[in-house]
Amino acid sequence: MFSTEIEVRTGAEPVVHDLTREIEKFLASAGAGDGLLHVWVPHATAGLVVIETGAGSDDDLLRAIDDVLPRDDRWRHRHGSHGHGRDHVLPAFLPPYASVPVVDGTVTTGTWQSVCLVDTNVDNPVRRVRFSFLAG
Repeated sequence: MFSTEIEVRTGAEPVVHDLTREIEKFLASAGAGDGLLHVWVPHATAGLVVIETGAGSDDDLLRAIDDVLPRDDRWRHRHGSHGHGRDHVLPAFLPPYASVPVVDGTVTTGTWQSVCLVDTNVDNPVRRVRFSFLAG
């Protein structure tokens, strides 16, 4: 298995960060052929999704998260910024992992799909993402 960890600066606003370029660089450095890419986010307040970006779906996802998990006072987990407890529930809805088949060194996502980091935790603007390639 070939594995590495990168740092992603997500900033002070909720974000859907497209990992496509970082994944392409990783697979090239791994000399990947056929196999499996596993992406892991070792954080209690971030998740991963496979989604279309750039056409509004990323903004729609953040809006849907706000609808389902409002940033308000309902959460028992109360440290950090207002409503931060919802950030700790997020990975139950958007898991901290994703696995995608790789063929000839390229992830087999669909035309409009991207693997994305979703971070709604405005208290932690720096995230780590681990890429692992398991050759087939």
